[in-house]
Amino acid sequence: MTGVKTAIATNFTEVFNTKAGTVYQNDRECCWYIDFAGKLVRFDYRGLLKLKKSIYRVDIEAALLDSSKAPEIEMVFICACNHCYFLNLLQIISLKDLLEGTFAMLELNQILHDRLSRVVC
Repeated sequence: MTGVKTAIATNFTEVFNTKAGTVYQNDRECCWYIDFAGKLVRFDYRGLLKLKKSIYRVDIEAALLDSSKAPEIEMVFICACNHCYFLNLLQIISLKDLLEGTFAMLELNQILHDRLSRVVC
């Protein structure tokens, strides 16, 4: 596992992290890696958007209020992606927080880039 973390540290740029996971950007491959739930998964931007959409579709409130004895595990599957997640409700909330922070950082980066470009020109 140490070799994987060393490779991450040298090739990737951390975009956002929480206690539950981290999102890295790899400019060389033009992709993002999500280190979450014991998996390091590669996503292109479209895949990252699909993951966000899939996580937001999970009705957490309804699952919490459901009084049946059904398991609290959700399968999060993204079309055109080889990976899927089997997550409990707490993990879904954690992944949702991780993705919200990631997209906020990406938006902030775009705003800063636009503002700096205007100042230089």
